[in-house]
Amino acid sequence: MGKKYEIEIESITKPRPEYQTTEYRESGLPAAPAVMVANELVAQGADITEEKLEAVIRRHLGVPLAQPPE
Repeated sequence: MGKKYEIEIESITKPRPEYQTTEYRESGLPAAPAVMVANELVAQGADITEEKLEAVIRRHLGVPLAQPPE
């Protein structure tokens, strides 16, 4: 989706113990696993569908949602 919408995608991956440190908890980032778009927490502790993620990205970019074919 980064190429489709010309946006930067950042993936943060750490060993599980690093997510449990005081420093990580104080960082303001959500507990992993999580998906954020800009400063919006979209999903935490569960999978997110590609459709839902794309809808959130489009909303943040001000792009109208695609209409289903009739």
